[in-house]
Amino acid sequence: MLKFNDEKDKQRLSELHSQEAERLAQTLATKYKLPYIDLSKVAINTDALRIVPEAEAREGQLAAFRVTGKHLYLALRAPAHPKAKAILKDLEAKNYILEKYLVSEAGLIRAWDRYKEISKSTRTEAGVIDISSADIDRFIEEIKDLEDLAQILEKESGIAFKEGGISDLLEIILAGGISTLASDIHIEPQEGKVRMRYRLDGVLKNVIFFHERLYKQILSRVKLISGLKLNVKKSAQDGRFSIRLAETDIEIRTSILPGAYGESTVLRILNPETIAVSFDTLGIESALLKIVNREISKPNGMVLLTGPTGSGKTTTLYAFLRKISTTANKIITIEDPIEYHLQGVNQTQVNSKQNYTFLSGLRSALRQDPDIIMIGEIRDSETAKIAVDSSLTGHLVFSTLHTNNAAGTIPRLIDLGVNPKVLDASLNIAMAQRLVRVLCKHCKVTDTPNVEEKKLLDGIVAAIKTKRPDLASPDTDQIWRPTKAGCGQCHHTGYRGQVGIFEGILVDPAISKLLISNPNEREIRLAAKPQGILDMREDGVMKVLSGITDLSELGRVVDIHEEIL
Repeated sequence: MLKFNDEKDKQRLSELHSQEAERLAQTLATKYKLPYIDLSKVAINTDALRIVPEAEAREGQLAAFRVTGKHLYLALRAPAHPKAKAILKDLEAKNYILEKYLVSEAGLIRAWDRYKEISKSTRTEAGVIDISSADIDRFIEEIKDLEDLAQILEKESGIAFKEGGISDLLEIILAGGISTLASDIHIEPQEGKVRMRYRLDGVLKNVIFFHERLYKQILSRVKLISGLKLNVKKSAQDGRFSIRLAETDIEIRTSILPGAYGESTVLRILNPETIAVSFDTLGIESALLKIVNREISKPNGMVLLTGPTGSGKTTTLYAFLRKISTTANKIITIEDPIEYHLQGVNQTQVNSKQNYTFLSGLRSALRQDPDIIMIGEIRDSETAKIAVDSSLTGHLVFSTLHTNNAAGTIPRLIDLGVNPKVLDASLNIAMAQRLVRVLCKHCKVTDTPNVEEKKLLDGIVAAIKTKRPDLASPDTDQIWRPTKAGCGQCHHTGYRGQVGIFEGILVDPAISKLLISNPNEREIRLAAKPQGILDMREDGVMKVLSGITDLSELGRVVDIHEEIL
């Protein structure tokens, strides 16, 4: 006898309907050029749901299902829906970086069902750590140097190891980084132990060693709040989260890299207070500062900045944009990532998953009728050519390039396929920069240079005088040095803070004449010598003789024994 199972048949029919709905969503995703996602296989984050109220989400046929800092992941059923467009516009106005996906109706209903859990759950927002300003102030009071921080962490890590409290320990690690003005926190597994270091003024300093088992818990917590996969241990992962203080959000960029003894973690601290350097306090020498001010105030052309990672290029570009930003001009940036939100500036972020690159971003930006464009980096020939073309069609373009010095900018652009004949009309100024540590004003000491140092200083000062006879001759018989032990104010390093050393080359008639012959760096530097702009070594020596930094620190970032042209 043939038997029917109504329940099984209904279940099978339901599954077929569900599969059909998902296939339809995939088809629509192709139409709208959005990635498809099946929300039945994704964890719905209630903290993300809170960002868009339930009534609005249902009306706009969408749901926020994940949030990491200012990165908000949205599921949409009808991207063209007027209410959906209004919600997206409002979220962008609140500086959210939106990741949009197309979903089925069933997927949305599953997400909306989670709204009922919000009233029952406490708000522990994924992607955001709340640290009160009082805690930061307490740490500034308690942490006189890295030894104090190490003692606090030693005590708290012992408590966390025995009793739990990893969240509190991570907050202390982050608060310590903020209070000491660290730019990065490195946590690196080694054989039998895990080392944590802070990068202070560009140099890494040991803070504490953790037990391996404790680090695994710290790593899990970091992955969780950074929106990374806990079960992925053999591949590199990148994420981000925010530290919410009373009046500002500090972005933290997370990088996880597998190694021989486990996964290494680097947390980059993007503190708006440390990035917000004004134009006049960058450290640019007065004559070059006047030139730069003139060049960035022009209605069109290119201003290019070169230097290695961590040399302060983004800080300098932001200072330039703040200097020229007015209600009368429109500025668009394409960055990777957005490190600091600038008032009145339209900032966008590169997203490789959605094929939003520097090149596609630049093309899109040009359709927005901008006056000024900032491209985070010129990496390929197409971007270089469009940037040059933009500078020739009434736009002022700011960007960075990978070369060792300012003179290398022109050969690099030519290598990227830019026509050298148009560079004299498009390139306003090429600049290079490095960061040197500033001597601690509380413990630096005067000293007499040795014979070799005196000879070096005299030679560089003589070269400076040929370029700039107007400069007063600095005294080379006395220099400043850090004390070996340092003091509490500088965490016993002898240095406190950083300042830029700069050089620049203008495209003047002498340089323009050279362009047709595909010049090398040496030829460009010789042709630019009459411009009277100090190179980075000369700028650095002037800062050495002014007591701002010292020779050993200058030698760490530039070749001070380079042949004088």
